[in-house]
Amino acid sequence: MKVVVVGATGIVGKTMIRVLEERNFPVTDFMPVASDRSVNKKIIFKGNELTVQSVSNALDFKPDIALFSAGSGLSLQVAPEFAKLGTVVIDNSSAWRMDPLKKLIIPEINGDILTKEDKIIANPNCSTIQMLMAIAPLHWKYRINRIVVSTYQSVTGSGIHAVKQLEAERLGKDEPRFYPHKIDMNCLPHIDVFEQNGYTKEEMKMVNETHKILADPTVKVTATTVRVPVTGGHSESVNLEFDKTFQLSEILSILKEAPGITIVDNPSRNEYPMPINSKGKDDVFVGRIRLDESRENCLNLWIVSDNLRKGAATNAIQIAEKLISRKLI
Repeated sequence: MKVVVVGATGIVGKTMIRVLEERNFPVTDFMPVASDRSVNKKIIFKGNELTVQSVSNALDFKPDIALFSAGSGLSLQVAPEFAKLGTVVIDNSSAWRMDPLKKLIIPEINGDILTKEDKIIANPNCSTIQMLMAIAPLHWKYRINRIVVSTYQSVTGSGIHAVKQLEAERLGKDEPRFYPHKIDMNCLPHIDVFEQNGYTKEEMKMVNETHKILADPTVKVTATTVRVPVTGGHSESVNLEFDKTFQLSEILSILKEAPGITIVDNPSRNEYPMPINSKGKDDVFVGRIRLDESRENCLNLWIVSDNLRKGAATNAIQIAEKLISRKLI
């Protein structure tokens, strides 16, 4: 496979390169691509030093797969140009997620809907991916009618400038702020822009993407998304209301069998998912699994995952692997 990573010098792009190496993805030729200000920088891939190229050079390269993590503006502009060449674009931005003609894919959940005609495929939002990884198998069994989710999201989800703000604040330095407020020793209930309904764009992503991926717009979803001063991954408190009755033992059995899920749930030994332990790992970790005693047919979960990996890079590469395994590319 001829592969390009567009946005190769960014925090997610670098993770994509690392995941390609770790998973031994079948790359025959690789090209790192970035904006004009990053062209000619050096990237190491499988021990070889490569020069970062421009988008125009990447188009001339005619790759089989283009992994995009360079923002929605660039994706909207150039992804169709790659698609015209026959390149499969897997895009990590929000550009194509809600386009009715584009698939929004978590391979373990809806990867089987992909076809050879899909040349631009959207990678879901990081917080949506980890939540649905845990709850989709439960939805298929008991049908979820309502989801209440509160997130505690890593600064890495905002990119390198946000990480630098946190690091500078912890050192007592006065650096330009990425966020509108201090992030160290603080929580910001503000991810992305506020919309007219009072919710942030991030919160509405979780609503709309859940409906699209589950192919069920009747599931009620309400979200509050919060930025917290950690770097290891995103955490989520999720409350589910089901149509059907269930046993907690059945929930545990389903989650144990679900691909990509690791249960960490032993409160007597202080064992539960934490972002410090999810960093650098591809699984979604689930714990604090318990009945909601205030309401019938309700369940509480605590879900943690590295947002740069399963929430972004790994999921994108798994989409490519799914295409290859099904001989769609």
